[in-house]
Amino acid sequence: MSEKTVCAWAMKQPLEREYHDAEWGRVNKCDKYLFEFLTLEGSQAGLSWYTVLKRRDAYRTAFEHYDLDKLTAYDDADLDERVEQIVEQFDVIKHRGKIRSVFQNARAAKVLIGEYGSLAEALWQFVDHQPVINHWQAMSEVPASTDTSKALSRFLKKHGFTFVGETICYAFMQAVGMVNDHLVTCYCHREVQQP
Repeated sequence: MSEKTVCAWAMKQPLEREYHDAEWGRVNKCDKYLFEFLTLEGSQAGLSWYTVLKRRDAYRTAFEHYDLDKLTAYDDADLDERVEQIVEQFDVIKHRGKIRSVFQNARAAKVLIGEYGSLAEALWQFVDHQPVINHWQAMSEVPASTDTSKALSRFLKKHGFTFVGETICYAFMQAVGMVNDHLVTCYCHREVQQP
């Protein structure tokens, strides 16, 4: 694998390289996966991606493996206690606002699913259900946000989501393959486009 040219951000840690090669930029329309990445990208805000990525298993366990029915079963009275349990018992980012947002976002996601039939249908409409293939030569060309991520952010906020700013939304779009931001020199740029 070492002979393959990859995006520079993926060369720092083996875990980042594994994620880059296997997942980042690959089209995914599974609702549970999409909700997981809304959660992880929201948790990353202000931190490095590696800081969140190495805690991915803890996030899955803390948040009921992203089962929306289980996440939305907590009423407001139980939620404070659950947030404190997560802070104390799980290796997640200890930001109570970010933790609480997962439960709020789960409620909002269920409403969207009721309206659109799936989370994928609601989110992927912003790229006409097809990935946008970019052709960046250098990491410095890759934007932090776009008009599309701004529109997605506004849409999610309007529907009750939190921690979904335009930069978070663009990172989410990159992660789930809504945009292909692998550099053209990276072997994944072409590979992720294969059906």
